[in-house]
Amino acid sequence: MGTFISILIIIVCLLLVIVVLIQNSKGGGLSSTFASSNQVMGVRKTADFLEKSTWTLAIALLALCLFAVPYSKGKSGDKEAVESITRKKAENNISTTAAPITPPPGTNVVAPPPAPTPTPKAPGK
Repeated sequence: MGTFISILIIIVCLLLVIVVLIQNSKGGGLSSTFASSNQVMGVRKTADFLEKSTWTLAIALLALCLFAVPYSKGKSGDKEAVESITRKKAENNISTTAAPITPPPGTNVVAPPPAPTPTPKAPGK
């Protein structure tokens, strides 16, 4: 069912893009081609039809998206889907860095060399 709704969403999106591209708010677009008085649909009726179809497709897209939510893969009861990857990484990072790393017995531990201290520059003229 989720796949069917996804296909419907894609079809509605494509139709919405086509209808919006046909429109032109400055008097151009498809409406301007019907400027002649002997056409079946006048300019105003074409603009009304395109506006109504835009609103209808937008509402249909919203309804389909809301209807598709229960079919999404991230269910609220699934603990793995709820936890984010960054939270898991943070928990793993805390658990691995919490315990100090001790070298195996019998190994010589060499301390890292001290960081060089910056020398102050002589004041310039």
